[in-house]
Amino acid sequence: MLVALALLLSGCTPSHHRRSADNAAYRIVQRVEQQIFGRTNAFSIETRYSSRKPAEILAAELIEDRLQTNRRIITVEEALRLAVSHSREYQEAKENLYRAALSLTGAKHAFTPQFFASSEARFDRDFTEVAHRRTVVRTNVVGTNVTILTNVSTRIGIDDKTVGSLRSEVSVSKLFKSGGSFTVTLANDILNDLFLYYTGDPQRSIVSTISVNLFQPLLTGFGRNAAAVEGLTQASRDVIYAVRDHAFFQDEFAVGIVNDYFSLLSRKDTIRNNYANYLSRVAATQRLEAREDREQQSAVDQTRQAELSAKNTYVNSVADYFTALDEFKITLGLPLGERIFLDDSALTQVRETGLVPASLNPIEAYRVAVKQRLPLLNAIDQFEDSKRKVRIFADALKPGLDFFADASLESEKPTDYTKFDPNKIRAGVGLRLDLPLDRLNERNDYRASLISFELELRQLTLEFDRLRDRIDEGLRTLEQRRQSYFIQTNALALANRRVESSTILLQAGRAEARDLIEAQDAQLRAQNDVTRALVGYQEARLQLMLGIGALDRSKSQFWLKDHLAGFAPGAVATAVQPDAAEKPVVPPDQLFNN
Repeated sequence: MLVALALLLSGCTPSHHRRSADNAAYRIVQRVEQQIFGRTNAFSIETRYSSRKPAEILAAELIEDRLQTNRRIITVEEALRLAVSHSREYQEAKENLYRAALSLTGAKHAFTPQFFASSEARFDRDFTEVAHRRTVVRTNVVGTNVTILTNVSTRIGIDDKTVGSLRSEVSVSKLFKSGGSFTVTLANDILNDLFLYYTGDPQRSIVSTISVNLFQPLLTGFGRNAAAVEGLTQASRDVIYAVRDHAFFQDEFAVGIVNDYFSLLSRKDTIRNNYANYLSRVAATQRLEAREDREQQSAVDQTRQAELSAKNTYVNSVADYFTALDEFKITLGLPLGERIFLDDSALTQVRETGLVPASLNPIEAYRVAVKQRLPLLNAIDQFEDSKRKVRIFADALKPGLDFFADASLESEKPTDYTKFDPNKIRAGVGLRLDLPLDRLNERNDYRASLISFELELRQLTLEFDRLRDRIDEGLRTLEQRRQSYFIQTNALALANRRVESSTILLQAGRAEARDLIEAQDAQLRAQNDVTRALVGYQEARLQLMLGIGALDRSKSQFWLKDHLAGFAPGAVATAVQPDAAEKPVVPPDQLFNN
C-alpha cells in the first residue's frame, strides 16, 4: 500500500502531461506538412493566457483589457500579422488542427505496449450469531412414580471474524496490426485473518499468479479490417485532411483580411469624394446667393437642397465607415477601444499597378486545379475512405474464427509467493467459431455503407462541377469588373467635363442650377464607382486565384502579384497594365446563339 501510494503521489504533474501532448501533436503536424507541402512552419496554439492557470484569469481583467485605447497605423502587412496573432477565428482553426493531431496520438498509442498497475486493499468484518445449548437431567424416584426434570439453558454467542486482503496487479498488453492482442499479467493476493475469536489462530495466504493471453482473429476483423487498425488509418488520414484544411484556411483568411482592408480604403475614398462634393455644393449655393438679384429663388433653393443632401450623404458615409472599421477590429481580434488608422498608400499602389491580368484557359485551369485545390483533394480522399468502409462492413458478414491461447502459473501455496513450479503450469489453446446465422445488423450496416459510398460519389462529382463553375464564374466576374472599371473611368472623365462646363454656363446665365446639380451627382457616382470597381476587380482576382489553388501567399504583397505564371501549362507572366480600350457591346442575339 505504501509503495502504491508513493507511486501515485510521485506521478507526473498536469503541466508535464500538457507539454507531452503538445510535443507529440506538434511533431505530427510538422511531419504531415513536410510530407504534403515539402516544407513546414512553426506551429503552436499558445496564446498570451496559455501560461497561466485558468483560475487566475478573471472576468474583471478581460473587461479592463477590452478598454484599451491604443493608437496605431495599420498597413496591410500589419493587419495580416495582427490577425494571425489575435484573431479568434484563426486561433480556433489552429486548435482544430491540434485536436486532429492529438486524436492520432491516441490511435497510435493503442498499438504500443500498454502498462497497467493497480493495488486494492480492503477489510471485511463478518459477524455470525452462534447458539450454545446446555442440558441438565435430574431424576427423582418417589414410590412407584418416576419424575424426570430436564433443565435446558441456551447461550447465544457472536463469532467475530475480521479479514484483510490486498490485491496488486501489474499487466502489459499489446495490440497488433493483424488485429490480435497479447497480454501478460502478474497478480499478487494477500489474505490475512486478523483475529479469530474462537480459534485464536490467525491464517495468512500469499499467492502470486502469472497469466498470459493471446487472441488473434483469423477471418472477420483480421488485419486492416480490425476496428483498432481502421481507427488508426482514419485518424492518420484525418490529420492529412486537417493540415490541408488549415493551409487552405490560412490562404482564405489572408485573402479575407486583404479584401476587408481595401474595402475600408474604398470607403475612406468615398468619404473624401462625398466631402469634396459637399464643398462644391456649398460653393455653388454661395455663388447663386451672391447673385440672388439675378437668379430665381427656386434655383437658389435647388442648390441649397442639393447642399443639404450632400451633407447628409457625407455624414452617413462617415458613420458607415466607422461601423465597418469596428467590425474589422473584431475580425483582427483587437479591442474596440483601440483607434486604428489605415495606410492609404496601399490603395495608391493598387491604382499605380492597375488591373493585374488573369488570362486563363478555363479547361486547363480546371485540370490543374483538380490536382492543387486542397479542399478538393480532401474530397477525393474522403471518397476513397467511403470505399474502405464498404470493405470493412462487408468483412463483418463473414464467419468469425478466432484463435486464442492462454497460460497461467501460481506460486506455491499458501505463502511462497515467489516460488513457482514450471511443472504446474496451466495452458490452453483453441479456436472459436462464430457462424453467420444472424447477421441482420451487419447486413444493415453493409447496405448503409453502400448508400454512403454513392452519396460520397455524388458529392465528389458535385465538387468537380462546383470547381468548374467557380472558375467560369470567376472569369466572368473578373471580365465584368474589368469592363466596369474602364466604363466608370470614362464616365468620370465625362462627368468632370460636365461639371466644368455646367459651372461656366451657370455663371454666364446660360444654364440652370438643375444642370449643375445633375452633373455633380454624376461626378460623385463616377468617382466612387471607379474606386469600387478597382477594388472589386482585385477582390475577384484574388478569389479566383484562391478558388483554383493558384494563390501563393508567401509572395511579398501577394495581392499585387500575378499568380498564374507557371500555374497552368504554358502560362507565362503577362504585363500588369492591360489595354484600357473598351470592348464593343455584344448584341443579345449574338450571345445566345453562340
